[in-house]
Amino acid sequence: MPILKAMDLYKEWDGTVLFENVSFEVKEGERLALFGRNGVGKTTLLQCLLGRITADGGIIQRVLPLEEWGWMEQQALADSSASLLTVVQSGSGELHRLKLEMEWLQRRMNGEAEDSSAQPIEPIMAQYSTSFERYVQLGGYEWEVTVEKSLLQLRLDKPLWDRPFSALSGGQKTRAQLAALMVSRPKFIVLDEPTNHLDEDTLEWLEHWVRNYRGTVLYVSHDRTFIDRTADAVLELEKSDCTRYTGGYSDYRKQKELELRTQETEYTKQKLEKEKLLESIRRYAEWFRQSHKAAGQNDFYRSKAKKNVSRLHAKEAALERLERDRVDKPREAAQLKMKLEGEAFAASTLLRLQEVSFRYPDGEPLFERLCLSVNRGDRIAVMGPNGVGKSTLLKLLTGEIAPRSGDIVRNPQLKTGYFAQELHHLNTDDTILDSLLKLPGMTQTEARTILGCFLFSREEVHKRIGALSMGEKCRVAFLRLLFGQSNLLVLDEPTNYLDIDTRERVEEALVEYGGAIVIVTHDRYLIRKAANRLVHLQRECEVRVYDGSYDDYMLKDRSHILTPEQQGQENECRQLELQLAQLISREEPEEAEERQRLIRDIQQLKRRIALLQKN
Repeated sequence: MPILKAMDLYKEWDGTVLFENVSFEVKEGERLALFGRNGVGKTTLLQCLLGRITADGGIIQRVLPLEEWGWMEQQALADSSASLLTVVQSGSGELHRLKLEMEWLQRRMNGEAEDSSAQPIEPIMAQYSTSFERYVQLGGYEWEVTVEKSLLQLRLDKPLWDRPFSALSGGQKTRAQLAALMVSRPKFIVLDEPTNHLDEDTLEWLEHWVRNYRGTVLYVSHDRTFIDRTADAVLELEKSDCTRYTGGYSDYRKQKELELRTQETEYTKQKLEKEKLLESIRRYAEWFRQSHKAAGQNDFYRSKAKKNVSRLHAKEAALERLERDRVDKPREAAQLKMKLEGEAFAASTLLRLQEVSFRYPDGEPLFERLCLSVNRGDRIAVMGPNGVGKSTLLKLLTGEIAPRSGDIVRNPQLKTGYFAQELHHLNTDDTILDSLLKLPGMTQTEARTILGCFLFSREEVHKRIGALSMGEKCRVAFLRLLFGQSNLLVLDEPTNYLDIDTRERVEEALVEYGGAIVIVTHDRYLIRKAANRLVHLQRECEVRVYDGSYDDYMLKDRSHILTPEQQGQENECRQLELQLAQLISREEPEEAEERQRLIRDIQQLKRRIALLQKN
């Protein structure tokens, strides 16, 4: 049974069409993922459905009243001075209102309110008694326990409950809003980017919660793993359409590929048919012209010529039908085109952390005697719960902060490109074009060409960076990495605000990048595709290093911790295996002495690799 219907929705923003012809329905109990490119209007569409803004055209039928909806925004209550506990309780409507009313009446009865002495105590006590009875009837005290349990379940511990909501981290704000939804349990939940800023454990918890929620869920997300594990169907929002695909993201991709192949086949078939019709029309037109000319005043030949005219008109009518029902030429949407170039690096080790310890003032220790090396060819994904120091580790690697003790040894050839979560290194007063022109050797023509590849149109290049969306700012930041000629990229949540198409282009560029990479991300697709080593930070300063891919990590015994010596041995083994592969692939030398030397080198490498693997 549908609980929501959208029909032919249309919305403009500042004179520009965001979307049109958007129609879909949401059935009771479904989990629907809404996704599309950045700027296509996903959040705007959700706000239209919620009645917060008005669509410029179309009809929205809400079978379920808005009072039974729940809503989680991307930037909700960002500046709220209310406490975390208050924000979570405020999602429960009447219960929260009664609680506040009882607290206010209690202060008046105790003489703590400003006007408490001006009124008799009896009416206040009667009002309190009425509110108390209603509060008990609605299960108010059980509700308070549920609120506290929900906060603890989402690892929002008691010391945080009185902290202002605006002072919380992005992950804590997201978890607080989820706790409010857990407590209020609306029949229909709308979530806007619920996976942003969540760590691995909380993501897995959220996936389980969404799958098992008794109500209906509609959400916007660019997390492909989350969509795969939770969605019954995908709604792809485009400027002129909204198409429904059954299943998760992987199923959507298969259906899109099939659609594209089918469209290509139909387009090719139609193109050949059109060519045949045009040739027939040309031929019949020529026959008619020649026959009519040759017939002169002869009625028999004039009648024969008219038959060619009938055939000509029939072919022209067929061409008109073909044009009316034509299949558009398949074309992929504009994609981000980028190739990250790194300078050649001869040494095996780029940098090394030796017995590094760090803690912030008045904070708990994050690292104690940490040993870690970043070697040539490494793609290291840094994982772990929020608050264990993932971003701090990246700042130590880049030299933004110094360790309390221990050493960080950097190779003199090291050149680091740093992508920070906060994008604080971007000058918000610059235009997009000016930001690029500051790069050495960049010309106006080259800059405009590059910006076009990064999906910035001619008009958009004059936008100031401060006015851009987070997704657009991320693209600008990648431009600076692209031409930075670094041999080590240190990336802190680089894909958080990017749409799925752009994420996939970034992944391709990172896979092709010739230097080393250290990346903090919760995007499991990205980790699976780009990482060959994992560093898992845990609480109480514990650091675990896993050598291999994300899939290896999910399958292997995670209780095994690599010591610094073992890390060094595995790194050396990988380098030797690479050298061995290069030697084996070489052409056999013509000179006997050179052949013997090659065979000897290969045997030595094999012995050394076998010894390392044995240890």
